[in-house]
Amino acid sequence: MAVEKTVAEKLKMLYELQQIDSKIDQIAVLRGELPIEVSDLEDEIVGLDTRIEKAKSIVEDHIRNAAQYDASIKESESLIVRYQTQLDNVKNNREFEALTKELELQKLEIQLSERRKKNVTIEIENKKEALTTSISKRDVKQKELEQKKIELDDIIAKTNDEENALRKRSVKARNGIEERLLKSYDKIRKSYRNGLAVVTIQRDSCGGCFNKIPPQVKLEIFTCKNIMACEHCGRILVDEFTVEMNSKEASAKA
Repeated sequence: MAVEKTVAEKLKMLYELQQIDSKIDQIAVLRGELPIEVSDLEDEIVGLDTRIEKAKSIVEDHIRNAAQYDASIKESESLIVRYQTQLDNVKNNREFEALTKELELQKLEIQLSERRKKNVTIEIENKKEALTTSISKRDVKQKELEQKKIELDDIIAKTNDEENALRKRSVKARNGIEERLLKSYDKIRKSYRNGLAVVTIQRDSCGGCFNKIPPQVKLEIFTCKNIMACEHCGRILVDEFTVEMNSKEASAKA
């Protein structure tokens, strides 16, 4: 039958887990915002690549449309030449009026095609300019991403072994702590940016929020009769020396 751990032993285990997790947090701080920056840059480059491909597709469509307008103009010019030749051989007014109407329609078709070609040519230039800007921006972001990756890879290479070892120690340390305490510990850690859930007493104050600890609470912490939390920030309070001594005494008695 497993022997129930004393409060001092539980506190010692929580405190040691906190020290391990804090070292892991320090490695994350060393990496800083680099992982997020790398991820954001990768997403931005994907977005720019999509924009570039879309702009290229639009330019190609416009170029095809411009070619179609050129073909339409040439066809209308060819028809005009044919209709003008036919005018020389008309035999009655009805034929003359029909050919004259066709000539006018083809001239209007040429004007319309020229106007459309002019508009699409302007669109091509605008899209090409936007495309050049997007490509230039993508190239800048790509260089920035490569530099950030080099920095991140360098930090990871220097800290990877240490981090892996610490994470194994963290898992091992967790195995001996009861689930209820672990849940409280993890909840408190997530509540604070510095990840401190277990703190020591520093100059009669909480090592997390630095508020004064009442004498009665401080006595409870020193005697290790109960697990005490700071009434201001909710962090678990320990006295490092007392926890160590009481834990050793409990082990010796066992």
